[in-house]
Amino acid sequence: MVENYWMALAREVPFSKYDSDPTALMAITDLNKLSDFTGPKVNGQVAPHTLFRGTTPGELIGPYISQFLLRPVGFGPLNLAQKYNTFDSGVDYLTDVTSFRACQNGNPSGSNHISGTSYIKNGRNLGTYVKLDTVGQANFIAALWMLANKVPLNQGNPYLTSSNQAGSLTFGNQHILTLLNEVSIVALRACFYQKWFVHRHVRPEEYGGLVHNVVTGAANYPLHGDLVNSQAVKAVFSKYGTYLLPAAYPEGCPQHPSYPEAHGSVAGAGVTVLKAFFDESFVIPNPMVAADDGQSLLPYTGSDAGEITVGGELNKVANNCRFGPRYGRRALAVGWVPVSAAWRSRGH
Repeated sequence: MVENYWMALAREVPFSKYDSDPTALMAITDLNKLSDFTGPKVNGQVAPHTLFRGTTPGELIGPYISQFLLRPVGFGPLNLAQKYNTFDSGVDYLTDVTSFRACQNGNPSGSNHISGTSYIKNGRNLGTYVKLDTVGQANFIAALWMLANKVPLNQGNPYLTSSNQAGSLTFGNQHILTLLNEVSIVALRACFYQKWFVHRHVRPEEYGGLVHNVVTGAANYPLHGDLVNSQAVKAVFSKYGTYLLPAAYPEGCPQHPSYPEAHGSVAGAGVTVLKAFFDESFVIPNPMVAADDGQSLLPYTGSDAGEITVGGELNKVANNCRFGPRYGRRALAVGWVPVSAAWRSRGH
């Protein structure tokens, strides 16, 4: 929850500025003070290149946003630059008690406004993407890019050793793209069963209401001292005058429980399919990163540029999809698990 508060405060910070922006640096310091923080660390410490990232292989390598959400991609006869609609900068919602209570009672006010287009450069852009995307969109785009750019297939593909046959309806393009849609609906059904019948986990936005009541003395819920006394909560109060969790959307969170996370579940299912079909070890050439203004792509020149692989970027695109709702204050960052390398190596 402390991380959620910092993600709200850092919504406008370009991902490339996490090593220098004051808000990002304050977040790093605060997270390092927590008695039990399970996010990624280096030598036991949260660092700029681990901030708000996931823990699966490859996620700490290269830019924050996956190459599959940045690079130009062909969609049939269309050539698409991945510049997406984005909501107005600096506009947050549900930061006062009146609008927060009205929203919880089913009466939100206001609306998001599209301010232009941008490559995904910060949390605001990523939060916009996951609100407006279609089911499994990131998985489908990743597949289109890999197919068009001749990413090698998994060595378990039976057609790789055939001299007179090629995959199409089975183990080929049609199979891959169709299967992505099929697993999306299966993942969602499993996800929503767990949401309603098993976990029923509270939304971060609603948890922020508990934090506000505890800190103001209106209630005495058993919240952890690391949260109540965090610099994140104090920084939110300094900016907004309440301890509520700032939301990027006027309607706040969806009306279903938080865990597991639907975007993350669909992303995880699709990524599992893509890992089964493509060679995860393939190094993606000429990696790119969004410019700080989001209007262009620049060559990524980090020392790890040669280590950006298909497998790592698939893990990253799944994590981008599951962390995106957190920038909008919709969900906890949980909901998908990558399949094991051993399972994939058997040709499944």
